[in-house]
Amino acid sequence: MQDSLVKSLQKGACLTLNNFCNRFALLVILFWLPLNGTAQQLNYSEIFGDDWKKALSFLDENDSWMKAALVRYNIPYDEIAAVIFPELVRYSAISDKMEITLLKALYRNIGKGYADFSVGRFQIKPSCAEKIRKAAFPVMGKNAADLFRKKSEFSNDYQFRAGIITDLENPQAEFNYIIAFYIISAKRFGTGQLDKHNRIRLLATAYNAGFWKKKNDLEILEDKKFFNTKLFKTENYSYADVALYWFDNHAGNPKQ
Repeated sequence: MQDSLVKSLQKGACLTLNNFCNRFALLVILFWLPLNGTAQQLNYSEIFGDDWKKALSFLDENDSWMKAALVRYNIPYDEIAAVIFPELVRYSAISDKMEITLLKALYRNIGKGYADFSVGRFQIKPSCAEKIRKAAFPVMGKNAADLFRKKSEFSNDYQFRAGIITDLENPQAEFNYIIAFYIISAKRFGTGQLDKHNRIRLLATAYNAGFWKKKNDLEILEDKKFFNTKLFKTENYSYADVALYWFDNHAGNPKQ
């Protein structure tokens, strides 16, 4: 009888302990979820401060010609603005801190193997510009000629590379590369089948990481934190998250 009582008490103790553990685990989960959710919902406008405001001002001052350029190709302005906005923030942060005259000279004379760097308001690298130009003509056909001269029209490689630098230093000429990027990516990844949020996430990642990558690889990279606005290593963020933050908080607001 004593053995029976002991077993009963032990069983009861186990049940009590199990109940306690289950309840404790539930409390931990309930307490953890809000904290985790809050940590993921970063306020990028506060994080980037004045650089965010400067990027908003650029859009406000230039959206008329940007929208006009996009209408011809039936490209939605809010998606393009979201995709490029993190780079506008980055440009505002580093434009007065970076001297790239030597890099430009190296690229013109030797090529992207010796100097590849972000140029212009939209921060496109020469190597990316070359890939966009190469892909544009097969995808866009004659329409590509409205955006770019063919490489064969340049007298030599130096003139071709110099032409790319000139384009990237002019916001309206650089914007042609963004138009072509959008059209190329839409065909390459079938973005028309995605809802707007997922389309922006994919396009933003492709703009940041490379549209020539495979779709599956880009989807893996969507949440990776590579984006920052410093010349030296600092805390990184997801480029796609920053793009979507602009879209969710500023798209459709003419005053940003």
